[in-house]
Amino acid sequence: MTSRLALTSLAFALVPFAGLAELPTDHPLATLPRTDAEIARIARAVAPPTDFSVPEPFEANPGGAATVRARDTADAFSLPSGNVSFEDELDFKLGNGLFRKLWVSSPSSTRASDGLGPVYNARSCQRCHLKDGRGHTPEGPDDSNVSMFLRLSVPSDANPSKIETYLTSIGDTTPRTRPDPVYGGQLQDFAVPGHAAEGQMRVTYTEYPVTLNDGEVVMLRSPSYSIADAAYGAPSPDIQLSARLSPQMIGLGLLEAIPAEDILALADPEDSDGDGISGKAQVVWSVEFDRPMLGRFGWKAGNPSVLEQAASAFAGDIGISNPLFPNAAGDCTARQDACVAGPHGDDDARGTEIDAEGLDLVTFYSRNLGVPARRDIDDHQVLRGKEVFHTSGCASCHQPKFVTARLKDQPEQSFQLIWPHTDMLLHDMGEGLADNRPELRATGREWRTAPLWGIGLTRQVSGHEAYLHDGRARTLLEAILWHGGEAETARESVIGLDKPDREALIRYLESL
Repeated sequence: MTSRLALTSLAFALVPFAGLAELPTDHPLATLPRTDAEIARIARAVAPPTDFSVPEPFEANPGGAATVRARDTADAFSLPSGNVSFEDELDFKLGNGLFRKLWVSSPSSTRASDGLGPVYNARSCQRCHLKDGRGHTPEGPDDSNVSMFLRLSVPSDANPSKIETYLTSIGDTTPRTRPDPVYGGQLQDFAVPGHAAEGQMRVTYTEYPVTLNDGEVVMLRSPSYSIADAAYGAPSPDIQLSARLSPQMIGLGLLEAIPAEDILALADPEDSDGDGISGKAQVVWSVEFDRPMLGRFGWKAGNPSVLEQAASAFAGDIGISNPLFPNAAGDCTARQDACVAGPHGDDDARGTEIDAEGLDLVTFYSRNLGVPARRDIDDHQVLRGKEVFHTSGCASCHQPKFVTARLKDQPEQSFQLIWPHTDMLLHDMGEGLADNRPELRATGREWRTAPLWGIGLTRQVSGHEAYLHDGRARTLLEAILWHGGEAETARESVIGLDKPDREALIRYLESL
């Protein structure tokens, strides 16, 4: 197999503003330019609907030709792209095997699987993304946190990184942070034998009511987070905690293939049109290309590509070194002497604990998890809910449609009309959802708009419902009612709906 490791950034381009260059045209995955005729055709295809009495053309296939049939089992998110070739389906299955593989501590006789930790959050990718779906919140102090963890940081302007220097140069004044000097960038709640876990995430909830227009009362639960059993002493009083739930995995390659210029065209950071929506692009430093790129993946869009998202998860969540993040100690800091000095699995022919070919296969698998076909799109209630979705303002951020770039060497994602229901931008979601933890251009109140495709299959795939970045919302209606900031007007519109329209809105979301 030819490694795709050097090819994975898709020329969906570097951020085309502030003088940044596009990906080189000789890159194997460089995008092909669109003709004037294609531009006009795309504009017609992605235009907002005007007739809500019937489905739109191709609406049943949210992933374009990559769409897969909608299963009624928990495997609905685990099928390869519908247009993947027979030969590449083997790569998909090999990647699935690595995605599911349980890593073990070093030294081990199973040299191809050792290198876990020494501290970690999960032993495999699948442990967090069970059935390639969402994680779950712990039901109590004795329940596992394996698909949820705490991001950690402290305020700091010292020793600016490359991306911070760049952001300063373009006038971005978002407060800067650093990983906690003792506990690193995330709390590791497991450890291999002979080492201590960094600590345990604790969450408590306070419930309060929201009364809807027709008198129905919905109880929202507000979480509070802390660290128990801290192995290296009490965390800094300035520590910033942000809970993160593992998101679903479908459609990542299609999101990666949306042209950067199409995303940036939706940005309006100064709200120049006065509609109250002021999305802005995240900008991150690409480890692969050593330059700024558009952030796409993660709750605050902190990674530019599926490759870097996978590589950072291997390093941070499992403690597995890889070609992009070769530190064998994972997220251990210099203050954790035993962790840094412990045995690791990077001393064989692989060079790192997962090598380029293995990382490439996991990336291919992650990129090609198919989006299930829509259900009941011609149902009267679903169509009414779609109209409510648009008239309430939900589509202002949850942009329904894009057309992906033409890609020379990635046919599964090339030139597809897709329906992810996200603009891929950062938005102020209000104080209620604020984690008060800045991340590059994202303030402590801003989050990337989450894609909605597949959201109606959450319970079927994951066995539960847990929405938003920390899973606090137990229903789709609760998730809507947590929206604030730029989404406050849409939230108030939903609160004011009569019961049939509110139920139609939820029914529409369940059809996605």
